[in-house]
Amino acid sequence: MKDFWISSGHHLLDRDEAGRLLVTDSFLKAYFARPELLPPESACPAELRLHHELLMHHPRRPVAKEEIAALEDPDARENWQFMIAFRDHVLAAPSLEAAYLALARGSAENIPPLFMNQLAQVVLRNALDGQHDACVLRAAELFYRPQRVTSHEGAVLLADAETIELHEQNRHASPLLNMLGGPAVTELEILDDKNPESYFARSDAFDMVLKLGSARSPARRGLATAMEIWIRHLVAVGVEIEPVERIEDEDWAWFVGLDAEATRIGNTLWAGGELDAETAKRVVALFRLSFSDTGEVQPAVGARPVWLIMAMTADRTIRMKPQNLIAGLPFRAPGTVN
Repeated sequence: MKDFWISSGHHLLDRDEAGRLLVTDSFLKAYFARPELLPPESACPAELRLHHELLMHHPRRPVAKEEIAALEDPDARENWQFMIAFRDHVLAAPSLEAAYLALARGSAENIPPLFMNQLAQVVLRNALDGQHDACVLRAAELFYRPQRVTSHEGAVLLADAETIELHEQNRHASPLLNMLGGPAVTELEILDDKNPESYFARSDAFDMVLKLGSARSPARRGLATAMEIWIRHLVAVGVEIEPVERIEDEDWAWFVGLDAEATRIGNTLWAGGELDAETAKRVVALFRLSFSDTGEVQPAVGARPVWLIMAMTADRTIRMKPQNLIAGLPFRAPGTVN
């Protein structure tokens, strides 16, 4: 079997009979060992003890408010408050899927985006288990990794924001690389029909570029497939998502913004407003969603399509919020983990 996204820690988790993810001590220890959670060498003794001596050995151990209050650095206190609250939420849920659902439906604003992205990655890795289409997997990275958008020779190219930023820094530091000309994204490998196998060996490097292309392109179809699988895995509702070039519907029944910028744009259109040329250019992709069973849908929507909008920010970044596909769709009743 082709493995991918090993950094998600999916191999450290158990699964119940329905295939849902169950937290293990090994997963929690690996989580606490992530670079962003390791205390710096300059951390106070109380923080070092909390991390090194306690949680790394007993990752489910309750942490009292007084223990966090004893940390000297106010930023460290805030970080650990978030971290322990997130851990406790995950441990209280029957599965990681259930933990994500609860956050998506009500309390995600209290969780740092980093934690939501990491949770989305491992849940999505489980949903996509056995998936061999590299376009689907690369497109699915949008669920948890911000992307930088570059227009080059008529193509819309998406590169991992963190990867391209590091690449640009190295480029500026090297006069030779700076002389190459053209956008930095063109120096990275673009996923196409000639190199899909290479994705699996480097999926945790996040260094392959996705070429969006037209509505019929493999990349857009891949993203649509990933969204269909995501919804089915989390709420056991079947949907069909089709990439489209434009919304040919003057009377929308429903729309979902796949990111904050798209939600803002959609709200403007929903209210009857018009987009200026600059804002309209920020729309990156459009999709039409239909439910397999209209009995799953609010009667006011019924068989009418739901439009999905994806957009980039002014700095040409896409920050997808996959929780919007759970909290924003017009389900007749809240879906449950399948």
